[in-house]
Order: sequence, then C-alpha cells, then structure tokens
Amino acid sequence: MVTFLSGGTGTPKLLDGAGGSFSPDETTVIANTGDDVELGGLLVSPDVDTLLFQGGGILDREDWWGIKGDTTRTHSALGDIGEAMGIDAEPTFLPEDKQTEGRDIAEWRRFSGAAEFMEIGDRDRAVHITRTSLLDQGHSLSEVTARLAEGFGLTLDLLPMSDDPVASLLHTPDGVMHFQEFWVGHGGEPEVESVEFRGSSKAEPAPGVLDALSDDVVIGPSNPVTSIGPMLAVPGFGDALWTTNVVAVSPFIEGEAFSGPVAQLMEAVGADPSSAGLETAYPFADALVVDEDDDTEFDVPVVRTDISIDGPEDAARVTSAVEAALEEVR
Repeated sequence: MVTFLSGGTGTPKLLDGAGGSFSPDETTVIANTGDDVELGGLLVSPDVDTLLFQGGGILDREDWWGIKGDTTRTHSALGDIGEAMGIDAEPTFLPEDKQTEGRDIAEWRRFSGAAEFMEIGDRDRAVHITRTSLLDQGHSLSEVTARLAEGFGLTLDLLPMSDDPVASLLHTPDGVMHFQEFWVGHGGEPEVESVEFRGSSKAEPAPGVLDALSDDVVIGPSNPVTSIGPMLAVPGFGDALWTTNVVAVSPFIEGEAFSGPVAQLMEAVGADPSSAGLETAYPFADALVVDEDDDTEFDVPVVRTDISIDGPEDAARVTSAVEAALEEVR
C-alpha cells in the first residue's frame, strides 16, 4: 500500500507512470485543498480536479488543469457583461463579513464571480456546480470527492486533505492574497513576505487520511510550500509522517525549479530555494529522489535519476526510483 501527497502539477505528472510500480487498487492519493476558492458561489478545488480529470482520461495535459477541448463560453460571457458594466476582471474578495456567511466551506477564500479572474471551462464548471450543490445538501467534501471519483472512473482512492476550510494566504507588500489571486490574478509578481494557512489550526484530517498515512508515503515533485505545506499544517498530519516511511521527489535540479513560484515561496518560509532546502521542508523524509545532475549532499538515503517528467515513460522512470528509495528505508 502506498499513499501519494499531491498538489499542483508535480505529483499528478508522477502518477502518470505510477501504475508500473504501484497497483492502483493499493494506491491512495491525498490532495491539497489549500488552493480551493469559492468563485461566483461555486467551490473550485483545483488540485482535486486535476486528479479527477487525469483519472477520467480527460485532463488537458498541455496546461495540467481543466478538461481537454473544453469551451469557455460562460467565462467569456462573464467578461463581456463585466466590461459592459465597468467591472474589472481582477481578483476581488467578498467583504469580510461575507467570507464565512452561510456555509462553512468558505473561510477567507470567497471571491466575486463578476468578470471572474480565473478562466474556467464550461464542462469544468459543471463539476464545480455539482460539488457545491452536494455540499449545500449537507455532504462533506470527502463524500462529494468520493462520488465524483466514482463518476470519473478512478481506480485509486482519492481523499481531500481535510473536510474543513484551509486557505493558503500570502502576505505581500500589496496586502494579503490567496494563492490563486497571487499566482493566477497577479502572475506571481508580488514579493512574498510570509505564508499563512488560515484555518489549518482548527482543521482535522479528512476521514481515511490518517489511516492512509500509516502506509508508505510518497511526496511528488509538488511545491513544498503551497501544495504540500497546507497538509502539513493540519494537526496530526505531520506527526503521522514521522512514524511511517516517507520518500520525497525533488521539484528542483539543484537551484533550478521545474515550474511555478517554488523558489520564491521556499525563501519566504526560510528554506533554501533549492533541493538542499528539502530537508528543511520535509524533516521527516526517510529518503529522497533527486536529479542525477544534482550534486547536493543529504543526510538521508538518496536515489538519483533523471527526474524531468515530460510523459508517462519519464514518470515510470521516476516512480521506479521512488520504489527503489522505499526499499532502502523499509
């Protein structure tokens, strides 16, 4: 049995080749929900949805989010109406007194949907409508995710990290921003002074998460701060990782990050913005998988391979290295 921690695009890319090393019916994936936002009254859960679409065979693998070939007519219409009304397509938080009104799922992550700042496809939006409707009926996020996973035909178990709201917030000179506002709305431009996972101290691991963390755990090459960090901030999550076998795959080749604002965010939390910072980000890791051209020395066992992932064949190579690393620490 193996459990993958997933956020962003790093771990999903790794999962493309995991089947050769890990049987899907013995695999659990725990998804980050710190990136979730409520946009126009709909709960968007980007990291969960990437895994749903990937497992369902409809993921847009050019962007690694959304549905391949999806249309964006509703998004375009919102922009047209907003332009006519003088509403800018920029991230706009709802007022503070509206952030938690009416539903527990929204805690400092509720945005206006007028001229929405995130492009959402039409079929993609249908998933958000379904998710939000089921939540409004009283189902938990775990229950809704399980039903969606069944509907998309996933053969592995998919769990959200928590049923409780956690928001990844970045403190910048321009004010506090949700990660999606920072990355999508502002292109990752503002300097990040600190990172906060609002709501994490009151959150609990979703049902099944702690059991899954008793199996071997693999942290893919996701962003250690905003993809994996929200999970580690949930009480009990990090403690569980100290008591099991954990292998982490580097998202760096020495000081060069594969994608996204990884280096910038690592610096913001006081970690070396390179593969050397992994021991700070993941002090519980028993072994690491790093690139064959990375000469960084570590205090834990290391398996080196070409960790670039441009397709299933590359993913299979890296998951084989993960399997070898797990064998070293079992």
